[in-house]
Amino acid sequence: MKANWAGGVFLKQMGVRLANAGYAFRRLQSGRFITYLITIMTGLISIDAHAVPAFARQTGQNCLACHAGGQFPELTPYGRMFKLTAYSIGERTVPLAMMAVMGSTNVKGPAATGPGHTATDGTLTFNTGSLFVAGKITDKSGVFAQLTYDNYGGDTGASGHVASDNADFRYADRLISNGSDLIYGFTLNNNPGVQDVWGSTPAWGYGVVPISTGTGVATNPIFHGALGSQVVGAGAYLYWNKMVYAEVSAYRTGDGVFSFLTQGNGGQTVIKGENPYLRLALTREWGAHNVMLGYSYFDVRQYPDPTLPATDHYRDNTIDLQYQYLLDPHTFTATLTRTNETVDYGAPGSLQDTVNAFRAKASYTYKAQYGTSLSYFNVSNSSNNAASLSGNMFASQTGTEGWTPEIYWMPVQNIRTGVQYTMFSKVDGVSTGAVDTYNGKASGANQVVFYIWGAY
Repeated sequence: MKANWAGGVFLKQMGVRLANAGYAFRRLQSGRFITYLITIMTGLISIDAHAVPAFARQTGQNCLACHAGGQFPELTPYGRMFKLTAYSIGERTVPLAMMAVMGSTNVKGPAATGPGHTATDGTLTFNTGSLFVAGKITDKSGVFAQLTYDNYGGDTGASGHVASDNADFRYADRLISNGSDLIYGFTLNNNPGVQDVWGSTPAWGYGVVPISTGTGVATNPIFHGALGSQVVGAGAYLYWNKMVYAEVSAYRTGDGVFSFLTQGNGGQTVIKGENPYLRLALTREWGAHNVMLGYSYFDVRQYPDPTLPATDHYRDNTIDLQYQYLLDPHTFTATLTRTNETVDYGAPGSLQDTVNAFRAKASYTYKAQYGTSLSYFNVSNSSNNAASLSGNMFASQTGTEGWTPEIYWMPVQNIRTGVQYTMFSKVDGVSTGAVDTYNGKASGANQVVFYIWGAY
């Protein structure tokens, strides 16, 4: 599901859409609001605990089997194997599921004219909902595809909008012999990194709650979601002895016969030819522990103006690390991800720019019900070009830095409710003095988010 459950594009959308939850908390003090909330929770909790999304019905497993501590979308070793073997474990069932998110946000800094504020500030609203086609197709193939309704995704930011979201079609087989276990497979997807199973790539690693604040309006590497639901990629992968993972994929513009994967996502982003994505990971499991050290490389040439031949050339190198401890009733996951991007512009005479993004997250869940997490982000970019000769050039030196603590509660396996508070220590490259839109302080961009996230 889009980091939105699927990625950076979503973060950008959410950064614009989210606002005022402090007011929502004040409303939590009112009897009418509490009654309203209890009514919603009662209705959700009445859902049959076994009637969870399509994959759970297919495998007959509780959500805990695939999601660490039941915290979706974070995967366990079993969940990773389920995805690597093409979603084909279990018996075919009706491959349909859905999810919905209600929430409220509040930006600390001034007023309705400030960035991030919307007409729904401080109000509990229905934010987004998705329909999934997800399940086994044959004994060696399966699909995960998502269509999302964004209640504030229209051009004005105040009207509903439906668009293609994450999609991943797979074929895989497994060869087991004495001393060898080899999974090989193929993927067709529409978001670089969405096919990854460790959750430390940008598509699944951060801001996974659909109304999360993310890094606000910072300039992020193109790998961090900018091409989500804009391109289509095909690739092949191997996973040997649960130790070595290797993948080679190539992405192209998601038009023509593949346009169903990009519908409803605004103007089509056009990239030149086929653009490579490489992924390597070393993994080890022992007892309740498992660890992964990974590297990925994404090289893409994008047309800033599709009517002109010049392209901007992005090269993203990412190193990531994940550690998990899974032993009932405790679940702990920690991830680190650092991406360095270099950009060569197609405009004559332009200089090279760089973007650096570092993110870290640790989460703990007790009895698959009560949890907390802490995330850190630091994103910065150079600005070596005085004039913006193409639409993608960075206009100024920027950078954001901050922390996001969260607490959450999962009363049943298919419902999660929580509170996040994002504290910015730097916005637009400064902490104080020049952050005009936030009363001169980066902390003016702080946001609190309350959410109720359900899946069926």
